[in-house]
Amino acid sequence: MPIKLPSSLPAFDVLTREGVQVMDEGAAARQDIRPLRIGLLNLMPKKIQTENQFARLIGATPIQIEFVLIRMSDHLTRNTAATHMEEFYRPFSEVAATGEKLDGLIITGAPIEHLPFDEVDYIDELREVFAWTQTNVHSTFGVCWGGMAMINHFHGVPKHLLDHKLFGCYRHMNFAPQSPYLRGFSDDLVMPVSRWTEMRRDEIEAAGLDLLLHSEEVGPALVQDPDHRAIYIFNHLEYDSGTLNEEYQRDLAQNQIEGADIPFPVNYFPGDDPARIPSNRWRSHAHLLYGNWISEIYETTPYDIAKIGQETTDWRKS
Repeated sequence: MPIKLPSSLPAFDVLTREGVQVMDEGAAARQDIRPLRIGLLNLMPKKIQTENQFARLIGATPIQIEFVLIRMSDHLTRNTAATHMEEFYRPFSEVAATGEKLDGLIITGAPIEHLPFDEVDYIDELREVFAWTQTNVHSTFGVCWGGMAMINHFHGVPKHLLDHKLFGCYRHMNFAPQSPYLRGFSDDLVMPVSRWTEMRRDEIEAAGLDLLLHSEEVGPALVQDPDHRAIYIFNHLEYDSGTLNEEYQRDLAQNQIEGADIPFPVNYFPGDDPARIPSNRWRSHAHLLYGNWISEIYETTPYDIAKIGQETTDWRKS
């Protein structure tokens, strides 16, 4: 089944060219089916790139998806055209006021990890989002800073600022091959990492949470929080092949202004030669993870979307 997107959204043409099945509102209306409503609370500065990355992954499943783009109500982005935000995004305050339900919600990262949570200008509304997910969202997926903020909100697990940036492609171990979220996963995998903060294994385990993927070099990567119907990933399986290079080139350009030391992406460029094109070694696991997440939602969410937050329908336990 395809993902339902407005035909004027840039992701519609991008995914069509890639062979991902997409459909517009008219085609979707002709199908007698309830699509899964998956929201994207997009906190990243490059909104369109992030839309493409997540739409590509959740649109590759055999389930019809309605993609709902959400933004913080009063926080204005400086990196995406206002016309794009006005046409395709809805403020969270509006979504909450209408009492809408979502089968799934992805909360992205944000380039503000150096700030304490309480100093983020939209943290109060974001905490409202976290509380809202417990009654209006069946399953929530917190990504990078979004996952760190969620695990801190629900469990008090702190993030720790590092003296160097973890940047590149790092090997991670599969700690829970029996997990439905890791169906088809290898015993280990490579994952892109780009952050100045870390979560610590002992603090996560002390909170009673399930650690699914972990790296000896860069720490916990994927955590399950069953009590809040959530999973948290602190790294970036959704990244395109060239995303780390874009970040590296951006940092190099910024270095010319500020003179800061720029970390070189580890295990990313072939032969550590930035003139060579990086190979994508994580794409299959990205599709597995997000496909497994969508599958779990499909198998457990109520058919009557109004009952989300009230009941879970899981045929495996009936």
